[in-house]
Amino acid sequence: MPKQKVRVLIVDDSASVRQILLTILSEDRDIEVMGTASDPFVAAKRLQDEIPDVMILDLEMPRMDGMTFLRKIMAQRPIPVIICSSLTEEGSNVMFEAFEAGAVDIVPKPKIDTRQALLECSTRLREAVKSAARARVRPRSERRVIEKKLTADAIIPPPVQGKTRPTTERIVCIGASTGGTEALNDVLEMLPAHCPPLLIVQHMPAGFTAAFAKRLDSVCQIRVKEAEDGEPVLPGCAYIAPGARHMLLQRIGLRYQIAIKDGPPVSRHRPSVDVLFRSAAQHAGANALGVIMTGMGDDGARGMLEMRKLGASTRAQDEESCVVFGMPKEAIAFGGVEKVVSLHHIPREIMHWYQAGHAAVAG
Repeated sequence: MPKQKVRVLIVDDSASVRQILLTILSEDRDIEVMGTASDPFVAAKRLQDEIPDVMILDLEMPRMDGMTFLRKIMAQRPIPVIICSSLTEEGSNVMFEAFEAGAVDIVPKPKIDTRQALLECSTRLREAVKSAARARVRPRSERRVIEKKLTADAIIPPPVQGKTRPTTERIVCIGASTGGTEALNDVLEMLPAHCPPLLIVQHMPAGFTAAFAKRLDSVCQIRVKEAEDGEPVLPGCAYIAPGARHMLLQRIGLRYQIAIKDGPPVSRHRPSVDVLFRSAAQHAGANALGVIMTGMGDDGARGMLEMRKLGASTRAQDEESCVVFGMPKEAIAFGGVEKVVSLHHIPREIMHWYQAGHAAVAG
């Protein structure tokens, strides 16, 4: 049987943006643009005749703004929605309002100033559409250019068995993608102030992560911040990898610190979970806990296996609680997952693992 294409409806008041999005998506043979609409009212009429697999939605439009339309859709007939708007590039609360209203992903408006910028934007958009098509969306109350897929070798050499140096400090590394913003909120909100340090890669473009970290910091007992190059890693803190840059764990003596590096996308992502996990395997070994959460693709699967081979504990979010079960599923298939747990049990797993380490040292 031929593979069914992902059908997309584009809703944007700009004719030029609609054409750019149409061109980008039409180059992928797995995607079919079933139509475009200039505003939510035109889109609503189209939805009466045919329901798309994914909708791409602008926020600033005449007659009805995109956020209002998103809330109506998620209350009446939930479908996967990707927000494509210049408003979200400012790192404002608009991005988080969209996620809370039910959007499964957010992408910036396509940039066509350079060939490389257009290439990266096009790849990101097509991957977002395919990921969104697999997302589990639930009702909310109304309020083809193929990029070469690199491994972590492009950023950091493979870890070597027996080369990690002893340390008693424990650290948690988390990777997430589609659905991860809300899932991470659920996890970090439940952690006490005396939790272990956490290094987090959430797939996001540049300009988003600082606001994301600030929002999490405002609702959590622990400190949450965007990671900076060279800063020490401290208990009770969570560090979010900056958008469009890789984050690695390093060690100076017996102390951990963060390294932020440029470089090509790894597993088609920058920041990449594989890069973070490999660095944790190399520098923390058995004193690391790796957690892979909701998201599409296989970023993190190889790195998690490397962590486990060097003695780390590993956890994967279960299918039932994932928006997209791609990344955990691939990590399980690779053999890197020690235990599968629900989203709401992840904070407990982190603290049990952390406390067990303290008990072992005290004993």
